[in-house]
Amino acid sequence: QVQLVESGGGLVQPGGSLRLSCAASGSIFSIYVMGWYRQAPGKQRELVAATSSGGSTNYADSVKGRFTISRDNAKNTVYLQMNSLKPEDTAVYYCNVVLIGSTRSTGEYWGQGTQVTVSS
Repeated sequence: QVQLVESGGGLVQPGGSLRLSCAASGSIFSIYVMGWYRQAPGKQRELVAATSSGGSTNYADSVKGRFTISRDNAKNTVYLQMNSLKPEDTAVYYCNVVLIGSTRSTGEYWGQGTQVTVSS
C-alpha cells in the first residue's frame, strides 16, 4: 500500500507565493514520475507540472516561468513552488505519483488534494 500526504495549500493574495509538498510512503520500490494536477470548479483536472526520475520536467503553458517543480528522491517527496500567483490559479491541487511497488507492479496514486485560493 502507498500513501501520499500533501501539505502547503491555503489562501494567498494575487502576486503571492505558496509551496506545496507531497510525501509518498509505503511499499515503494522506485518512483517514475511525480507531478501535480489541479481542478478548478466546473473544469476538468489538468496537469500543472511533472518531473521524471531522470530529472526532466514538464509544465503547463499557463504556469511556465511562475511555478517550479522539484523532488527529493531520498525522501520520496515532490514540491511545487508557486510564485506570482493569479486568481485563475485557484483550484484543488492533487499530487500524482507513478511508481513501482515492492511487489514490482506499477501503480498510479493520487493525493487527497489541497486547496489553493488566490484572492484579495
